Amino acid sequence: MNARTDPIEPAPSRVSGSLKVRVWRGRHSEGSLQNFSVERQPAQSVLDVVTAIQRHQEPGLAYRFACRVGMCGTCAMMVNGKPRWSCRTHVDKVAQNGTLVLEPLRNLPHIRDLVVDLTPFFDKQQRAFGRFHAAVTPPEDFAAVRPDEKGRREADAGIECIGCAVCYAACDVVAWSPDYLGPAALNRAWTLHNDRRDEAGPARLEAIARTGGCTSCHSTGSCTDSCPKQLNPTASIAGLKRAVTRHKLGWPR
Repeated sequence: MNARTDPIEPAPSRVSGSLKVRVWRGRHSEGSLQNFSVERQPAQSVLDVVTAIQRHQEPGLAYRFACRVGMCGTCAMMVNGKPRWSCRTHVDKVAQNGTLVLEPLRNLPHIRDLVVDLTPFFDKQQRAFGRFHAAVTPPEDFAAVRPDEKGRREADAGIECIGCAVCYAACDVVAWSPDYLGPAALNRAWTLHNDRRDEAGPARLEAIARTGGCTSCHSTGSCTDSCPKQLNPTASIAGLKRAVTRHKLGWPR
């Protein structure tokens, strides 16, 4: 009696050919695109390409990454002119005529090669009161926030933002007006505005109503189109505009 043997799937074959990669090299926005050639591989991500260049061709290439599985957002960069997570972007979907152009995120100070300074991005979250403000006197019991409450649903819709700055790099208003708080900071403000346990409501609305706040948004939707988490910062900002209007008119929330 012959023993049963299951067929063994063959290992994935190599993708023939090479990929032309142009990578921004330089410091503080002074530099140029440097050409590299990388062998094509099956299921190859943009981060795989950058790692191959750093390991085998240019050890001095600076870039950021941490988790490699789309959880941290640190590997974000401009890929053929659009901000993306490089670890979740497959070469097959974005390479144009076998070419990749990799640059640092827009709208942020440049440090070196593909690395940007995220300080202004996080500073704007502070300006938008982007942290939870608890009551001075703790409540006697835990606050019960029902899942079906409107505010809870509004907050949940934007709470998954991980601060990768892809939406910030995609935002044309930030490019035109560097003082603009940006979609991530305003999305965070919206989630906290809808948390009835938070005590910074009026102060937060005053902060985001100033020059560079939510009313500066042109609602073009670039942030929503680019968000790797499929969030909708455009809708969050629209909600803030309504909330600011009600606040200025003295209407209840």
